[in-house]
Amino acid sequence: MNTPHPSPAAPARRLSRLLAEPRRPEAVRNSPKAPWLVVAAVCIGAFMGQLDASIVTLAFPTLRHGFGAALADVQWVGQAYLLVLIGLLTAVGRYADMFGRKLLYTYGFVIFIIGSALCGLAPSLPALIGFRVFQGIGAAMLQANSVAIIAGAVPRDRLGKAIGIQGAAQALGLALGPAAGGLLISLGGWRLIFFINVPVGLVGTVLAWFLIPRSRHLAARTRFDWAGLAIFLPATCALLLAISYGGRYGWGSPLIAGGFAVAALLLVAFIVRERRAAAPMLDLSLLRRIPFSAGIASGLLSYLVLFGILTVVPFYLEIALHAPPASAGLQLLVIPLGVGLIAPLAGRLADRVGARPLTIGGMATTALMLAISTLVHAHTMIFLLALAAAGIGLGTFTPPNNAAIMGAAPPHQTGMASGILNMTRGLGTSLGLALAGLAYTIGAGAADATPADATNGYDNAALLLTAIAVIAALIAALRGRTQLSHDPTLTAE
Repeated sequence: MNTPHPSPAAPARRLSRLLAEPRRPEAVRNSPKAPWLVVAAVCIGAFMGQLDASIVTLAFPTLRHGFGAALADVQWVGQAYLLVLIGLLTAVGRYADMFGRKLLYTYGFVIFIIGSALCGLAPSLPALIGFRVFQGIGAAMLQANSVAIIAGAVPRDRLGKAIGIQGAAQALGLALGPAAGGLLISLGGWRLIFFINVPVGLVGTVLAWFLIPRSRHLAARTRFDWAGLAIFLPATCALLLAISYGGRYGWGSPLIAGGFAVAALLLVAFIVRERRAAAPMLDLSLLRRIPFSAGIASGLLSYLVLFGILTVVPFYLEIALHAPPASAGLQLLVIPLGVGLIAPLAGRLADRVGARPLTIGGMATTALMLAISTLVHAHTMIFLLALAAAGIGLGTFTPPNNAAIMGAAPPHQTGMASGILNMTRGLGTSLGLALAGLAYTIGAGAADATPADATNGYDNAALLLTAIAVIAALIAALRGRTQLSHDPTLTAE
């Protein structure tokens, strides 16, 4: 009896099925809550991304002790992840515009889960850093597509609300990271902070597969701009490394100056390449749209302000107010909680009044509250209320700004726009850490700072961030009354 041999085309058919986006179950497609099921699925990735970013830094002392390594080496556990994430976001967004945002988002979860498990099993520090690179690829696939998926699934008059909910999920992840990290490390060591991603990621994968609609308005499939990526990735790495290590080696040192010079030269080469490319990785015409470019620029400055505050406030609380680290961490929660509480409301309000008044008002509020915080040192409760109000200002700004950015992008380029948007978050994070830290150091002086030194350092940084928030508000004013979405219909499948 002859056993039939499988057709040579069978493996190709199986591969094509794995690379095709499945339709949602009919009950999900027909549900009046279908758009909000999409938002819920995307919020899991948004929450995990911010939780993972804030949870790992807490493990640095434990990793240093466990591997017997220098702190500079341990910091690459966070740095490697950030470099890969920021460097790939725009490229992944462009790729998703051609091949499917649901596809890359779902497989991003898979890669993130595998990377997390490998990190938890890492036998050495170099292995852990390598696995963090792999995990960062998955994170880029998640973050580059999150806002684009929401923009394609939610009706135009509800887009602000949806992005506000996603912003609240991000703020919650950022707020819970330090507390969750401390608890997990105390329960099972540093490996547990990576293993916890596995069950959560599995839930996110299943929900994404069944709840997120197939992609519509895809761009024509063209040859991917690998040359552009080959220039952009090292340019981004050189810029981020120069920013990150400027305080350590000196901003005028040959090493840091060389890093900035390399980044500048490569970015110029990248722009020249993209202007000539038939199918560029980054369509520069997007940046000529004032609502888009104003949103990106002001958004970058808003992330700089947020992470700048989160950088310097612990120094002030612990040195000037003598708060224990655990207490300082809890008091610091007022900022991300302020962001998270107001974000859904700000998004809903943006659907009615547009992005412009909320983005201007939000950053103006943040600037005012940061300035006030430098005047109320003697009153801890008032100081914390001022910080909470600054967080509310940032939460008022972010969802309308993100929604306006996505509304300014053509439907077939929402993945690219989402990638650029999320890249600015990473750049803003790095700039916030570097610039706020530098301003604090200039004000505080010596490493063994007194309470008065720490107060001067905080004032220096807070006033710098106040000025940056004012600039962000002025840039936000450049946009007109922005339509929040080009596509008024729900994605059917």
